[in-house]
Amino acid sequence: MPGPSTDPGLALLTGPSVPDILDAALTPAGASLLGWTLRDVDHRPGDRTTASYVVRASWADGEREETFAASVSGVRPPGGLVVTDGDRYVQVWRFPYDPELPGLAAACFPSSVGELLKGLGLAPDGVQLRVVAYRPRKRAVIEVVTERHRVFVKVLRPAQVRDVDSRHRVLTEAGVPVPRSLGWSDDGIIVLAPLRGTPLRTALESGTTALRDPAELVALLDRLPAEVTSLPRRAPWSAHASHYAGVVAAAAPSLGPRARSLAAAVTDGLAAFPDGDEPTHGDFYDAQLFVEHGGVSGLLDIDTIGPGRRADDLGCLLAHLCVLASGPFDAAAGAHAALTEWLPALSGRVDPAELRLRAAGVTLSLATGPYRAQDPDWESATADRLDLAARWLDAASAGGPGPAENALMRLS
Repeated sequence: MPGPSTDPGLALLTGPSVPDILDAALTPAGASLLGWTLRDVDHRPGDRTTASYVVRASWADGEREETFAASVSGVRPPGGLVVTDGDRYVQVWRFPYDPELPGLAAACFPSSVGELLKGLGLAPDGVQLRVVAYRPRKRAVIEVVTERHRVFVKVLRPAQVRDVDSRHRVLTEAGVPVPRSLGWSDDGIIVLAPLRGTPLRTALESGTTALRDPAELVALLDRLPAEVTSLPRRAPWSAHASHYAGVVAAAAPSLGPRARSLAAAVTDGLAAFPDGDEPTHGDFYDAQLFVEHGGVSGLLDIDTIGPGRRADDLGCLLAHLCVLASGPFDAAAGAHAALTEWLPALSGRVDPAELRLRAAGVTLSLATGPYRAQDPDWESATADRLDLAARWLDAASAGGPGPAENALMRLS
C-alpha cells in the first residue's frame, strides 16, 4: 500500500497538526474542538494546498457540526485568519466565510438571498437554500427555491464573474442550451436559471445510455459559436498530465513512478498534435450534460469554453465514463453501456489515436479524485485509475480496438 505523504504542506493539513490549526480558528471565537474529519483536499505541489473539514465544535449555545477549511502556501494570503512559522502561511476559515469568495456568505442566508432576488425582480417568498457544491477558494453553487421560483446562485472569485456572465450571454444568444444568466454582482455572485431535463449522470443510473444517438453530443458541440475561439486559450486537462502525476505522487509516493511514466507517455503522444482552434467546452462530461426525451437538453459550467481541439472534449467525456463504469457508482452500468456504444461512434469524428491519448490524460487527472474526496480505500482506487489510463495509452498505441480497449469495454 502507498505510504504517507512526504510533502510538508500536505502533511500539515492532513496530519496530527490539524487539531491545532482548527483550534486557532475556534478558540478566539469562543468555541472548542470536539472532533473533525477530513472532507476533501486540493493539493497543488509547489503552490498551495487547501483542505476542508467536517468539524464538531462546542459553542456557547450548544454543539454543532460545520465545515471549516484551511490553506497553506509560501506567500501570505490577503485577509482572514493567518498563522505562520515564518516560511509557510496557513489561513483558516469557517464556511461560508471563504476569504476568496466574498459573496458566499450572502448566498447562504435566506434574508440576504431574499434581497438578492428582489433586486432581480423575483418574489422572495419562502426562500429555501441547498448547498449543491463547495470547492474552497474556487466556487460554490447554492440552489434557491421559493414559492414561485427556482434558481441557482453560483459564487466565484470576484475577478471572474463578469467574464462568466458574458460567456453565458454569448452562448444563450447563439441558441446553445446553457443556463440563462439573470444577473451578477461585483462580489462574485451570478444567478442562473435552471436547465430543462435530467443530468446525464442521473439518467445513466437507469442502466441505459439515455441518448438515442451519440451524434447528439457532437451536434451540441457544433452549436458552440465561432466567438468562442476568440476567448483566452485554456490548456486541456490532458495537457496537465505531469501536474496530476505530481499530485498522485505527493499523496501516494509509491504510485509516483508509475504516474509520472504515464504522464510522460501522454505528453509525448500529444506532442504530435497542434493546439487547435475549434470551439470547445473545456470540461465536457456527463455531470455537465442534461438530457430529455433521448436528446441533449442542456450544458453546464461553461466557464472553461475557448479554442481547442474537438478530441479534448470527446476524450474528456470518455475518460469520465470509463471511471464511472469501473467504480462503485449507481451509474456504472449506464456508463458502461454508453462507453461501449459511444467510443466507436466518436472515434469516427476525430483522430482515433488522439482521442484515446486525450482520454488517457483526463483519466490520469481523475486519478487524483479519490484522495481529494477522501474516499474509503482511496489508495486502491487511485491505482485502479492509473490502470485505466494505461489501457487508454495502450489502445492509442494500437490505433484503436485491441486487447487494451477490449479490457476497457469489460469494465462493468
